[in-house]
Amino acid sequence: MYSAIARNKRNTVLIIAIFIVIVGALGFGAGLLWNNFSIGFVVLVVAVLYALFQYFAASGQAVAMSGAQQVDAQTAPRLYKTVENLSITMGMPMPKVYVVVDPSPNAFATGRDPDHAIVAATTGLLEIMDDSELQGVMAHEMGHVKNYDIRVSMMVFGLVVAVGFLADILLRMSFFSALSGGNRNNSNNNGGGGGNPVLLIAGLAAMIIAPLAAAGVQAAVSRQREYLADATGALTTRYPEGLARALEKLGAYGRPMRQQNSSMSHLWISDPMKPGAMDRLFSTHPPLEDRIKRLRENAASF
Repeated sequence: MYSAIARNKRNTVLIIAIFIVIVGALGFGAGLLWNNFSIGFVVLVVAVLYALFQYFAASGQAVAMSGAQQVDAQTAPRLYKTVENLSITMGMPMPKVYVVVDPSPNAFATGRDPDHAIVAATTGLLEIMDDSELQGVMAHEMGHVKNYDIRVSMMVFGLVVAVGFLADILLRMSFFSALSGGNRNNSNNNGGGGGNPVLLIAGLAAMIIAPLAAAGVQAAVSRQREYLADATGALTTRYPEGLARALEKLGAYGRPMRQQNSSMSHLWISDPMKPGAMDRLFSTHPPLEDRIKRLRENAASF
C-alpha cells in the first residue's frame, strides 16, 4: 500500500510532464500551420502556468462542474457520519463532504492531498444503498484519498480539460484562417510550414491526436487506481461484500448523470457517461463485473 502511495506521488510529476509534452505538440502544430514557431513557446509557457494553477484549483472546478453542494452533520447526517467514522478508522483528516442532486447512483473524491480532500455522493446513491453498502462506497472514495489517487486524478482532469480546450481553439483558428485565405502563402520563400502541405497536415494531425492521447492517459491512469481503491476500501471496512453488493447495485441502477462531463468521468466510482461499445477503448473504469469478482475472490485476505 505504501509503495502504491509513493508511486502515485511520482505519477503526479509524470502526468505534468506528459501534459507539457502533449500541449507542446499542440503548440508545435500551430507553429507549423502559421509558420511561427514562437507560438509553440508561448503555448508551453501557458501550459506550465496552467499546470500550477490546476494543482490548486482543479478540485474546486470538479465540484462546480458536478453541481455538488457541501453538507454537514445536520444537512446530511447519514453520509457525514459514515465519512467521519471512516476518517477516524483510517487515521485521516476529515474531508469536506458534498452531495450531488442526481438520481444516478455515484460518488467521487478529489483534492490535492488528504488535508485538502473532498468526497461526494449523489442523492441516487444515498437512496439505494444500505448502511454497509454506503460504507463500502465511501471507504472506496477514502481509499482514493489515502492512496493519493486524488492528486493524480486531479492532474489528469486538468490535462484533459486544457488539451481539449487548446485543441478546439487551434483547430477553429486553422479552419478560419484557411477559409479567409490567410497570409501563410506569402511566407513560402521562408521555408516555413505555411507553404508545405506535409507540414500543414502534421500540424492538423497534432491538434486532432492530442485530445485522443489525453483521453488515453486518462483511461490508463484511472483503471488500476479503481482496483487499488476497492482493495483499500475492503481492508478498511473488513467487509468486502458490502462494496461488492454496492457495485452490483451501481451496475443494476446505473444511468447517465444529468450533469456530466467526460473530462471528470474518471473521478467517479462508476462511469457517469455509460459509454457504448466504441467508447470502451477509452473507458476510465474497469468492468464492474471484474471488480466484484476480485473483491469476492480475495475476501479471505481482507
